[in-house]
Amino acid sequence: MNKIGLLHPGEMGVSIAASAMNSGHLVYWVSTGRSEQTRLRAEKHNLIELKSPAELCQTCEVIISICPPHAAEETARSVITEKFKGVYLDANAISPQRVKRLQQIMEENGIHFFDGSIIGGPAWKAGETVLYLSGRDAEVIRDCFQNGPLETIIIGDEAGKASAIKMCYAAYSKGTTALLTAVLAAAKAYDVGEELYRQWDMDDPGFPEQVNGRVMRTRAKAWRFAGEMEEIAATFEQAGLPDGFHQAAAEVFRRMANMEADEQDRLMQILAAIVRTTP
Repeated sequence: MNKIGLLHPGEMGVSIAASAMNSGHLVYWVSTGRSEQTRLRAEKHNLIELKSPAELCQTCEVIISICPPHAAEETARSVITEKFKGVYLDANAISPQRVKRLQQIMEENGIHFFDGSIIGGPAWKAGETVLYLSGRDAEVIRDCFQNGPLETIIIGDEAGKASAIKMCYAAYSKGTTALLTAVLAAAKAYDVGEELYRQWDMDDPGFPEQVNGRVMRTRAKAWRFAGEMEEIAATFEQAGLPDGFHQAAAEVFRRMANMEADEQDRLMQILAAIVRTTP
């Protein structure tokens, strides 16, 4: 049985914690500075509360980081600051080159680092969510989740490979959602939305409804997806590919994220929010 620390118990994080608990492990979290919503989520799923990062690092042998991409490095450094010397899994949507920088920093400080990436939604049903792992002896992490429903797949000994598959997958799945959002916004700006929907439906019946659904579902997480698109752009650039596709996608998501909260369920207002032009 391992004592596993979770940074932090968001919707995805608590589902990962549930798979660890299903596999016989204890999962801890730090309550200081977290929202009441996070507290209720952690209590509902029986995570064990600790009061400080220092206490977490002293208690746990394994720490898992699941946070927005922009916070991945800060989260890793906070663990180093507390003199943690165990196993650390970065399961964030960050570029392979950022992963390798984190690996170097953490291993210089006596931490066994693993690269991970999650594809799929919160892991409540078998066969729907995969945690890809890379790094030397990644079986250590795989065994934390052996009873699921989270599926784990090891894809190599080199840190960065797990993040690379996430970057490539999200480049399409989320990148095309940003593109479709921009296409709808352009059609609205030129007052040809009905004609576009009609043509789409002729080509692929039901496609307009699929597009609307994707745009609407994305709104709530657009603030997080913007950073992920920037990580994908950096991944493409490092591979010798143009990074402009996903820089533009990041800007689309940023504009969506800056909408007023009471507008989040209104498609036309989402589209208006990402157009910056004078009629």
